[in-house]
Amino acid sequence: MAFLGQENANLRALKARFPKVRIVARGTELKAMGDREDLGRFEEVMRMVIWHVDRYNTLGEDDIDRLTKTEEASLLQNASHDDVIVYGPGGLKVTARTPNQRRLVEAIRDHDMVFAVGPAGSGKTYTAVAMAVAALKDRRVKKIILTRPAVEAGENLGFLPGDLKEKLDPYLQPLYDALTDMLPYERVADHMEKGVIEVAPLAFMRGRTLDKAFVILDEAQNATTAQMRMFLTRMGRDAKFVITGDGSQVDLPRNQRSGLLDALRILKDVEGISTVRLTGMDIIRHRLVSSIVDRFDVDDAKRAEEAEARREAKKAAREARLSSPPKNPE
Repeated sequence: MAFLGQENANLRALKARFPKVRIVARGTELKAMGDREDLGRFEEVMRMVIWHVDRYNTLGEDDIDRLTKTEEASLLQNASHDDVIVYGPGGLKVTARTPNQRRLVEAIRDHDMVFAVGPAGSGKTYTAVAMAVAALKDRRVKKIILTRPAVEAGENLGFLPGDLKEKLDPYLQPLYDALTDMLPYERVADHMEKGVIEVAPLAFMRGRTLDKAFVILDEAQNATTAQMRMFLTRMGRDAKFVITGDGSQVDLPRNQRSGLLDALRILKDVEGISTVRLTGMDIIRHRLVSSIVDRFDVDDAKRAEEAEARREAKKAAREARLSSPPKNPE
């Protein structure tokens, strides 16, 4: 089932990518017929598909899409079976699935504070949560703290029903989702009840010193500079801080600067702090997400160029007015 997919969806995806190869699945055998060149490429892809199923215990159409691209497939396969971060419920292997995600894992292992910056779906938060759960299981930390700013992205927090916790839960749901991929739901609930795992908005961090904790600030681009300064100075002894965000998705009012962007600029040369930048190549959501991110990035760059051109034109016009001689009153 994992290999063929529900209702043979994966098999159909393979056939679509090799239209000149006749592929037949019977029992535990897969037969392919075609010319030598096409069969050679098909066999190469099949080896990587089998490797992927063996390593991740899962396979989808998006995985097949990546594995049929030579450059991405070679990068994906350039890793050993020993880099499993943590085992989730049912033996799920949680691993770094791209080169930049592996760089993030290494940075977290080697540094006490890490900034992970990249587009939506590139695995920043998921990888950081996996490293936090692994540290908790190995007793390298006593607790996990997951936090993010409660900043509305077009919605209004006040209109949500319920008390404060119920209003904030939608903002923190991505963190809950990642946790329950790594730990059984009952274990997550028990840890949260005992305070071993804490999920809270950023404002609740004020005045605390976080010792022996693995702390993740998610969606950090929506923290103000003052909030970022407050958060970073909460770091206690034997703590790990991971700050994740995407500078292209700032939801702050226009008159407020992103604390993430300021922190990256101010702290870029501080020894002991690492910054890992992920890209569209690291996106492991639906294959359309990568295309969407790329198109928006191109549009952002075009808008920035147009804005710069307008500023230069205004500057040139202003200088021309200042340098022109006054008109003769006659």
